[in-house]
Amino acid sequence: RAAIGTSLLVISANSLASLATRGATADGLDWAVIAPFTAAAVLGAWDGKRLAAKVAGPLLQRAFAAVLLAVAAFMLIDALV
Repeated sequence: RAAIGTSLLVISANSLASLATRGATADGLDWAVIAPFTAAAVLGAWDGKRLAAKVAGPLLQRAFAAVLLAVAAFMLIDALV
């Protein structure tokens, strides 16, 4: 649990630093692109919390591993084609 909290803190700090740096540029931020990603992240976290309360941890870990393998396979196929 401590590792998860620490990694989330590092990711949050990294994201805020990037957002501040990007926001200070002349181009600014494209909120039409940022807003859908933000909404998807918030909804995903909310639904993930609800799902984690209903499904056993080992099953969630196996499902996450399967999704990661599928994404890796897709990226490999895409890179080869």
